[in-house]
Amino acid sequence: MPVTNPTASILMSAPPTILCFGEILWDFLPDGLFPGGAPFNVGYHLHNLDTDVRLISALGRDRLGNEILRRIHHWGLGNETIIRHQGLPTGSVIATLSESGDASYDITTSVAWDQILITEDSVRAAMAANALVFGSLAQRSPLNRKALERLFAVLPKTAWRVFDVNLRAPHDDLNLVRELAKSATLLKLNSEEAARIVLGATSEQPGSPEPLARALNHDCGCPMVCITAGARGAGLLIDDQWFWAEGRPVKVVDTVGAGDAFLARLISHLLRENINPAAALASSCRHGEWVASQRGATPVYSPRFGRKGR
Repeated sequence: MPVTNPTASILMSAPPTILCFGEILWDFLPDGLFPGGAPFNVGYHLHNLDTDVRLISALGRDRLGNEILRRIHHWGLGNETIIRHQGLPTGSVIATLSESGDASYDITTSVAWDQILITEDSVRAAMAANALVFGSLAQRSPLNRKALERLFAVLPKTAWRVFDVNLRAPHDDLNLVRELAKSATLLKLNSEEAARIVLGATSEQPGSPEPLARALNHDCGCPMVCITAGARGAGLLIDDQWFWAEGRPVKVVDTVGAGDAFLARLISHLLRENINPAAALASSCRHGEWVASQRGATPVYSPRFGRKGR
């Protein structure tokens, strides 16, 4: 079950341990290949924010899988909880960019991350975790849903469950998303996704994030609901209070991974730092805007955005 007091910061001397469960893949962009997958992206950014990250996923025993592992090692991330499949390829996504930099996705099926196996290393990591980040895309696989349940079963009662919704047709089962949201401590999604889940609508209007967040809080019992609205900004419902941060203009290169960077910064602030929600939200928006101004979901960090300056 979600924690009783989700807004209490952990404030520990050592970095918190955060598990990121779900897809690791390659984003095929018009100007190159970039490592991606929402949970992986969140983990990359959390790592650069001084967090102990464990990536629970699967790769193929192929060149694309080898290259992702090479980069993971270069970045200083651990790979103990990533399994390799002999008969399934490493996942990939063909991302098409609009003139504004927004991306649409063609996601390959029957790939390694469709079969994420829970190992003893994964169980040990979950038993000591302070949070588990999981997305909706990996839940297209029944095997992955069972794997996630295994992790839920051994998580400490105080650990946060962070549900990052990414509705990507045809892998967008709204009933499944609603059910998973009931287990979340923090639910994060964009305004169009919220409108689909709450209203069955295909679009939303300025001013709608707060009522949508309150409806999700009521329907799913999720203590914290965060709704992003692209260039308009983002909002956070926490302790029945609504906070909103306005977006700032930025020269967009591509939006791939911007929401993941936003979420990583928000988790880092709320989980371990004595910072008020309004300031945390504004800082997270700046972080997402910075990634939108870079190429790909995992840009090299500067000291301005990460303690490690990677």
